Amino acid sequence: MTDSNPNASLTAPSIPGDALPPVEQHAQQYATVRNAHETELIEDYVELIGDLLAHRGEARAADIANRMAVSQATVSKMIRRLNELELVTSKPYRSLFLTKAGQKMAETSRARHDIVLHFLRALGVRDATARIDAEGMEHHVSDETLAIMQRFTEQQQNN
Repeated sequence: MTDSNPNASLTAPSIPGDALPPVEQHAQQYATVRNAHETELIEDYVELIGDLLAHRGEARAADIANRMAVSQATVSKMIRRLNELELVTSKPYRSLFLTKAGQKMAETSRARHDIVLHFLRALGVRDATARIDAEGMEHHVSDETLAIMQRFTEQQQNN
């Protein structure tokens, strides 16, 4: 009998006492993940808008909808939210533009994304898989872990 799950053979090492951290640490872990989930979608939209502006000169709602595989209505709803958060400015029938706060968020999000992506590639993860994994991981990785990932990647490139 074969298992169709390619990760089925992966098993975590058994380390006594490692499965359940102290209560305070455990609570902090979940709080950190909840906070990341709250900003994840906003960061993805702002990052994409920044990328579209940089590579295409404009960021249209239709382009965002196509690239994120969502409806125009979903994009319109998020654009209203980004406007309220003062991350983008928009005018009817015109491209979207990032505010200074939006530009800063887009740059930070892009940098985090690139570090994770290059790290995964340095580990030997296929490009298509690395791109998918990096899209989710970038929001949940601490600055400490990002710095280590970046150092590792640079060391691999120098070898």
